[in-house]
Amino acid sequence: MTGLGFSALRGMLRRGSSPWIPPSASWSRPFGLGWDQPYSVRYASNLDDGPNHGMPLGGFGAGCFGRAPDGNTNLWHLDGGEHWFGTLPDCQFSLWEKQGDDLRAHALAVSPEGDASRPDAAASLPAWSWYPASTDQCSTGTYAARYPLSWTHYDGVFRSGVLCEAFSPILPGDYQRSSYPVAVFRWQLANPTDQPLELSLMVSWRNTVGWFTNTDAAAEVHFRDDGSPEHNYSPAIGRGEGQRNRAINEPGVTGVLLEGRSSEPIAEGEGQWCLAVPDDLDGVDVLRCSRWDPCGDGSDIWTPFAAEGRIPESDNDRESRAGEQASAAMVVKFTLAPGESREIPVVISWDLPITAFASGCADRRRYTDFFGSDGRNAAAIAAEALRDWSDWRGRIEAWQQPVLERKALPEPVRMALFNELYDLCSGGSLWTAATAKDPYGRFGVLECLDYAWYESLDVRLYGSFALLQLWPELDKAVLRSFSRAIPARDATQRPIGWYFTQGRGRVEADRKVAGATPHDLGAPNEVPFDATNYTAYQDCNLWKDLASDFVLQVWRTFQLAPTGEDLNFLAECWPSAVQALDYLKGFDVNDDGLPDNGGAPDQTFDDWPLKGVSAYCGALWIAALEAALAMAQRLQLDLGLDTTVEQRRFGQWLEQSRSNFDRLLWNGEYYEIDAESGTPVVMADQLCGDFYARLLGLPSVVSDANALSTLNVVREACFERFEAGTLGVANGLRRDGTPLDPNGTHPLEVWTGINFGIASYFRLMGQSDTALAITGAVVNQVYSGGLQFRTPEAITAVNTFRACHYLRAMAIWGLWATETDWAEIPGASER
Repeated sequence: MTGLGFSALRGMLRRGSSPWIPPSASWSRPFGLGWDQPYSVRYASNLDDGPNHGMPLGGFGAGCFGRAPDGNTNLWHLDGGEHWFGTLPDCQFSLWEKQGDDLRAHALAVSPEGDASRPDAAASLPAWSWYPASTDQCSTGTYAARYPLSWTHYDGVFRSGVLCEAFSPILPGDYQRSSYPVAVFRWQLANPTDQPLELSLMVSWRNTVGWFTNTDAAAEVHFRDDGSPEHNYSPAIGRGEGQRNRAINEPGVTGVLLEGRSSEPIAEGEGQWCLAVPDDLDGVDVLRCSRWDPCGDGSDIWTPFAAEGRIPESDNDRESRAGEQASAAMVVKFTLAPGESREIPVVISWDLPITAFASGCADRRRYTDFFGSDGRNAAAIAAEALRDWSDWRGRIEAWQQPVLERKALPEPVRMALFNELYDLCSGGSLWTAATAKDPYGRFGVLECLDYAWYESLDVRLYGSFALLQLWPELDKAVLRSFSRAIPARDATQRPIGWYFTQGRGRVEADRKVAGATPHDLGAPNEVPFDATNYTAYQDCNLWKDLASDFVLQVWRTFQLAPTGEDLNFLAECWPSAVQALDYLKGFDVNDDGLPDNGGAPDQTFDDWPLKGVSAYCGALWIAALEAALAMAQRLQLDLGLDTTVEQRRFGQWLEQSRSNFDRLLWNGEYYEIDAESGTPVVMADQLCGDFYARLLGLPSVVSDANALSTLNVVREACFERFEAGTLGVANGLRRDGTPLDPNGTHPLEVWTGINFGIASYFRLMGQSDTALAITGAVVNQVYSGGLQFRTPEAITAVNTFRACHYLRAMAIWGLWATETDWAEIPGASER
């Protein structure tokens, strides 16, 4: 494995001033370099925090924070399903260096624009000296990331060699450590000179206990300009009353604990943070200042640090008064002889055990199964990290190795395979504590931060390929939640947002009809998993793809999970699968075997009206019937369940559907978008159902000849003739590559996850060059356009994006499946 950090740093010592080379298959950028023309948001009401995003740190469902390519800590997803973005300048590392009379000290981030907890304040920490940013002419360092690993290399400012590797224990098949709220910073410092170097590494951190909970109990819902619902989120940012910091000395840990007032029982946002280093560092002085004022000029901590590499040692654990904020700091001070290098692990852990939803509804986070839920375990989490971080690091190396070695995939594609996994951490993920009913807990990732509801089923049809292959028990947990929700009914009337955007006034519908497959598993401002169908942009009870999506995913996970076939899972989902297909068949208005789209957008392209039988929904329906028959046969053969009636019914529907699909839609070259609208466009994802059928080893929906002909048309019209193939595949264009409506929304967008799914289909059909060309184009746009670690649903030819932090982009793992024939990732088969 190349370029993993410490060995590279030692190599730098031997070579002198050779530049540091980012590890293979990592995304990298000069430290702090600005962006010339990053993508900007398409709709003003959608989220756009700008391009300064780095890899998130933290476990799934544990909350996370992100350290950006300019060194600042600016992403704070610590309240389940909620988003707060802003720099806290003192949440930072700093380095002091002395050689003879030569002194230098810098906070290891570029100068922040301000303190986001005090937006009206003057300059933040003006006494501090900030690290210089790279320019087009001169690099001062490099940021690189290959999730869950990131590296920051500092160059040309200090005499010492300075490299920080940061990670959390994100380990396939490990349903314990992947949930931990912890970040490990592996500092690697070297002296390439012929004289001793004195060094001091400081970590400072704001006490944010009590901040990350919604102070708006009503969480009022309103509609954006794009018709999607949004709830109000007002976290208690800057509220410091009752906070206290104190030094701790426990077996394996020397550190500082940051705490706040705690309710009984403990409430959301309450708990602890811990800054920690090992208690057995030889030849090192550890200094701690448990309390300093981050709202002043910072001189109380910076002046002695810049002069002597020291901080005022104190253990002041008084509680903050109203209007006060408190930070803590810790310094590790040591000397490096000429040619010597040293490794210093620093751990930041947090214990915020409760995530709350609607008033009176809350869950314990998954990690509390291993550390308890009283909010007093940050030091215990840190102690385990300091003890085991090297083992975790080795296990990350082991699970990444097969991807790194797959040279048939270009390096940018391998990079994206790793980095698109970020969304499992920072995509508002929810992972609850285990119960007898849910032994791995309940799990969900938001569709995105703009569309803040969990595990949209049409989206995860593509985006769940990663979860399936790496954490299959979590994929099962999601599908079990959908299975339980299908029979439920909620007659609450809600306005449908799409009709407002069309100027058609208020149209209402039931929230959830019994038997209808829900679109999503609910939202963080209500009761996730129990109150489904949160989105009201469309009436999802009328959608024609969701039932098929559910059945296909259940059979896929049963058949292809690296943990092996799970008949109990299949049997648990079977009754809901039958009910879902029966419900969907009710939309076959002309009894041709195929459900009919209703004229309003009623499938995943939810701004794109289809009428009558459609290629997209019809192909999914046929594939789902094949999957249901396979399910029925296995359950009858292996468990003795009598599925004779269902097999007969589904078989009749399948025969009828197959006899009419080509007749209604095939035009001799590709499939028409639908049978009744007359819309003359090539829909790029028209044969998703055929892709899924072939992927699962089921009888194909269409002939090989028709599939290849269709793919050829999609390649020509929607890829090569759209921006010369540089953006990816547009959703729908005329056969000659021109738009039907130059002002259209969905047809002219390039959907990242859909593109990865289409690329996987091309690869499955033996067209690797096209598959890699499509994937490479999208990856290049995302990672060169300032969209890294916030991959959107859609990009456009005018440099805009929509719906960042999007779940569907993890569909890139479909390409891994089709390229490698489902090659197993080490660890994923563990339970």
